[in-house]
Amino acid sequence: MKFAASILELIGNTPLMEIPRSLTGCRATVLCKLEWTNPGGSIKDRLAKYVISTEEQRGRIHPGDTICDNTSGNTGIGVAMVAAAKGYRSVFAVYDTTSREKIDLIKSYGAEVIIAPADVSWDDPRGGYMVAKRLSEEHGYYWLNQYDNPLNPEAHYADTGPEIWNQTEGKVTCFVAGIGTGGTITGIGRFLKEKNPSARVVGVEPQGSLFQAIHAGRPLGQPHPHKVEGIGTDMVVKAFVPKYTDQVFQVTDNDAFLAARMLTKTLGLSVGGSTGSILCALRQIRETLTAADLVVILSPDAGIRYITKFFSDDWMRQHNFKLEEDVIVHV
Repeated sequence: MKFAASILELIGNTPLMEIPRSLTGCRATVLCKLEWTNPGGSIKDRLAKYVISTEEQRGRIHPGDTICDNTSGNTGIGVAMVAAAKGYRSVFAVYDTTSREKIDLIKSYGAEVIIAPADVSWDDPRGGYMVAKRLSEEHGYYWLNQYDNPLNPEAHYADTGPEIWNQTEGKVTCFVAGIGTGGTITGIGRFLKEKNPSARVVGVEPQGSLFQAIHAGRPLGQPHPHKVEGIGTDMVVKAFVPKYTDQVFQVTDNDAFLAARMLTKTLGLSVGGSTGSILCALRQIRETLTAADLVVILSPDAGIRYITKFFSDDWMRQHNFKLEEDVIVHV
């Protein structure tokens, strides 16, 4: 018989699914890596398992400890799940823009949630980053600190990158992913470029985020809020190493949401807004791709986490977003 002894053994080995050329507009073959098939429902399960297991081995996390972090949802879910499986308590500063579905799921694992405003600077004491930092300093909690922890990109260099390489038999020529902490694209990008220096790595972020400026070495300017969850930054983060990414593109919230809705309605492929952003970014690079290219895009989570947000027509109208009948969707 084949069975898992723990939920942790089910993390990883996620499938690839081809996206039809009629939807991507690309001559290249485009494969979507479905990270929401992880048991906690997102790619952040990998980060949680790797960081906690590594820190246990290093003697930095001990039985009875509490783990904390700031999160827009998916990291909180993944860490709460792994913490529950390993017997740890967990506490998260969650941004007030996070979907209700994500917040409730974090709590379902027994974690404590502290709601923090998303529309303040990263160093504001009310913000999620500073709340998590303060919890660690005042209570001795282990702060996972996903934005600055070198174990974040290391997790994907050791795990996700090799998995993509092996699944594509080393034929992947381009990798496209959203950038949130920067850990996923840095770790995978580093691995792919070591295997094939000509491999192209493309990052995607919402308008208002700072990764494009960070990557280009430009003055950062003033970030502004966005509605797409899980990607984008308002500060310089250590988990993102620009040299492993070739380009960074920006996508509007509205375009991202319509693309995600379109994928769900036409393929039955339920995806989050960040996956919609990636599909839109493909449009910006499609003329540079040939029929010989094999593109892997990364879908970090599923649309079920956003049913009360951009999958709701009422929510879209309430936030002044256009619906399908208002615009011709190009991807």
